[in-house]
Amino acid sequence: MGWEYLIIALVLVVVALVAIKVSSKSFDEDMNKLVKYLGGKDNIIDCEVSVSRFKVTLKDVTLANKEGIQKLGAQGIVEIDNQLKIVFDKNARALKKYIKDMR
Repeated sequence: MGWEYLIIALVLVVVALVAIKVSSKSFDEDMNKLVKYLGGKDNIIDCEVSVSRFKVTLKDVTLANKEGIQKLGAQGIVEIDNQLKIVFDKNARALKKYIKDMR
């Protein structure tokens, strides 16, 4: 009877690892899309995070695709001069790290 529990535990571990792998791949794909929607990495001058808000300074804000950014889960976007303030909830910090590492 102990073998059945061991097999069930192994199956659950495999399922959990697959779910984590898929989630990570999806995050990277979404971040690549976001950089593209911001006009590409060369268009990004700087970025900051404040709680759930991601503030990005762009060379040319007209290159940003706000509709595409919202489809990725942004709950709001405010444009001020050459900056976009984007509400992303818990992903704002991860996004900043991703962009900083990309440079």
